[in-house]
Amino acid sequence: DPSDVSDRRGLPIQGALVRLRDCTLADADLLDFWNSSRDGGFNDLGPRDPVPRDVLAQAPLRNERNGTLIVEVLATGQPVGTVGWHAVGYGPGPMSMAWNIGIDLAPEGRGKGYGTEAQRLLAEYLFGATEVNRVEASTDIENIAEQRSLEKAGYVREGVQRGSQFRAGSYHDLVTYSRLRSD
Repeated sequence: DPSDVSDRRGLPIQGALVRLRDCTLADADLLDFWNSSRDGGFNDLGPRDPVPRDVLAQAPLRNERNGTLIVEVLATGQPVGTVGWHAVGYGPGPMSMAWNIGIDLAPEGRGKGYGTEAQRLLAEYLFGATEVNRVEASTDIENIAEQRSLEKAGYVREGVQRGSQFRAGSYHDLVTYSRLRSD
């Protein structure tokens, strides 16, 4: 299956600033804390279910449909957030499948280049571990910091998806970015 990252090796992935690694059972409380302490920002999409500890006890949080990795500061070993992905399709068959990625950094991890590097490393990992041609990301049209981060990470701005995300009681426009295997 061209999209199966459930049993691929290659983790952790290390850059100059951060390491991307699998979530472990030891991370469950921290993940729950991050999920419950949203700051009302761009990733505050409402209540989230607790992290599935039974799943984490068995295997990492990645499979053929989606995944989540911890973003850890290389110099200190401190987790500062997560990156995740899920499959999206643009036609029948596996060759028209792409990955849609997202990032969620704790406030102490923002503005230091960690997100830029994490999003670049995640695209490289997904291109290396699967046969997809496209990795994409969307962010709120007002989230200028994330737009700059995606551009620095090699993603190309494609356009605006009008009224596509419901957050904080209303619909918001998103800006779409992508990286292709050939970029």
